[in-house]
Amino acid sequence: MNRLLMCAGLTATLFSLNVFAQDESIQALVEAAKKEGHVYSVGMPDSWANWKGTWQDLEKEYGLKHKDTDMSSAQEIAKFDAEKKNATADIGDIGFAFARVAVKKGVTQAYKPTTWESIPAWAKDQEGHWALAYTGTIAFISNNNLVKNPPQAWDDLLTGDYKVSIGDVGVAAQANNAVLAAAFAKGGNEKNLQPAIDFFAELAKQGRLSFTNPGVANLEKGEVEVALMWDFNALNYRDQIDRARFSVSIPQDGSVISGYTTVINAYAKNPNAAKLTREYIFSDKGQINLAEGYARPIRTDVILPKSIQDKLLPNSQYNNVHSVSDFAAWEKSARKLPRQWQESVLINQQ
Repeated sequence: MNRLLMCAGLTATLFSLNVFAQDESIQALVEAAKKEGHVYSVGMPDSWANWKGTWQDLEKEYGLKHKDTDMSSAQEIAKFDAEKKNATADIGDIGFAFARVAVKKGVTQAYKPTTWESIPAWAKDQEGHWALAYTGTIAFISNNNLVKNPPQAWDDLLTGDYKVSIGDVGVAAQANNAVLAAAFAKGGNEKNLQPAIDFFAELAKQGRLSFTNPGVANLEKGEVEVALMWDFNALNYRDQIDRARFSVSIPQDGSVISGYTTVINAYAKNPNAAKLTREYIFSDKGQINLAEGYARPIRTDVILPKSIQDKLLPNSQYNNVHSVSDFAAWEKSARKLPRQWQESVLINQQ
């Protein structure tokens, strides 16, 4: 059988999968993907975790044309489910808490890349329906032109005189994890988000909870004073706009580390292109691409260039971060969060 070296560090081993012909080679996958010629993604825009680098590589190496529609994790799953055989998306990137939801809805198909064994057991589905490609930790980003004392801890937020942007709680994984991070810092956990709900309710009472989307455009325009977001987004946006203009830090009284997983649409019109995309994402080069976008790769056996390591926050910033240990509890809490947020936080907004 033919074998193809995908990239540095990726051995050309064969694979057999439920959804791809048994004993098929990587070469056959490449040829099938080339025939499809396109891969359509959701929630994988150029500016997020340097997906741009991956899309450019896939087009250069395999001729795959790409288009993305940016949307939240919940919206991605809903899109897969609503369109079914009329699918307009092949692959998406969703938050960890949404992975099992997508599988339960039957909108995913399995694919294990050849680097599967180097992905930690906690970060992947046994059948190959999902696997985290990178991790993120909730951080603060502050506009130094608008905020005199950038916050270093959650308590600092309550005593500040600036507005705090969190995003679309109940819909976006980033916003949901910001709530979870506050819960950990305030004595709660994935089973108990009430301390975080109380915290944000107090911000709302002060009239300091902002509904401005904390995206790069609004940061650049000066419409965001302090925002809660993944460290890789915060660092990326900082450097895109002006490194000196923004401060980024991990809240030292507690945060949460989680990640994002690719999900291949069960009804994908370009399934082989989607599988090849996942294959590349988990290769050495694909993992380095993500780190170039400030995300921390899931594969710890990949050696990052020093120039990339120097762009990330120092390890000392991550001494008080928590990971989810009870996924069932977090899924249950995440489902209840939209109503809690509406009834206990937004109702208090001044």
